[in-house]
Amino acid sequence: MTLPEVSTSFIPIINPDFKYADYTPLDLSSGNKALDVAVLKDPERHHLELQEFLKEKQAKVAYGGYLEKRKLYDRSDYFQAAHPDDTRNIHLGIDLWCDAGTAVMTPLDGKIHSFQENTNFGDYGPTIILSHTVEGFTFHTLYGHLSKSSLDDLEVGKDIKAGEQIATLGRPFENGDYAPHLHFQIIIDMQGNQGDYPGVCSKNSLPFYKENCPDPNILLNIY
Repeated sequence: MTLPEVSTSFIPIINPDFKYADYTPLDLSSGNKALDVAVLKDPERHHLELQEFLKEKQAKVAYGGYLEKRKLYDRSDYFQAAHPDDTRNIHLGIDLWCDAGTAVMTPLDGKIHSFQENTNFGDYGPTIILSHTVEGFTFHTLYGHLSKSSLDDLEVGKDIKAGEQIATLGRPFENGDYAPHLHFQIIIDMQGNQGDYPGVCSKNSLPFYKENCPDPNILLNIY
C-alpha cells in the first residue's frame, strides 16, 4: 500500500500564524551525544530548555523524530520488553515542540475516526485520530499529547475540514508527562485500533511499522 501524493508544499498543523521559517530541527536521538537524557525526563525543565533553544534559533517550533531511536522511553515500563530488540524505542511520528495551548489543525479534509485518553505513563494522553480518503485511498492521522478539553464534544464520524482547529496541546500533567508538543503520525491500516495506535516501535517490528506509518513529512513538507 502506497500513500498517494497529497501535498507538495508546507502545510501547518499547529498555530496557522507559524510560518515555514519559524520551524527548526531538533535531535532527540540516542546518537546525540550532547543530549542530556535527564532533562527529557523532567517535562517542566525540558520545556524551559526548549524555549531557550527556540530563542537561540529564532524559531517558534522545534520539529523532528521520525524513526529516531530515543533513550527517553527507558523511563517507562510501558515500552519495555524482555529482549532488547523487542523494546520499543523507535519513534514513528514527527514531534512539534512548542507551548501548551497551541492550536492543532487538520491538514486535510477528513472524519473523526476515534478518540480517547491514553493514560499509561509516557503514553499519548488525550488522542484524536482522523480518517482521510484521497484518490480512493484511505489513511489516518493521529494527534497525541493534547489537552483533556480537546476531547470534549467530539463525535465519531464528524466531518472535519482542512485547516479546522481540532484540539490544543496539553500540559505535562495531562499529556503523558512530556514537555508540551504534538505527536503527529500517519497510519495506513489501523489494525482495528480505536483512539490509540503505537507511536513507538521496536527494532524487530520496524519493517512493518515503517511501511504502515510513513514519514509524516510527505504530507507536511517541513523538511
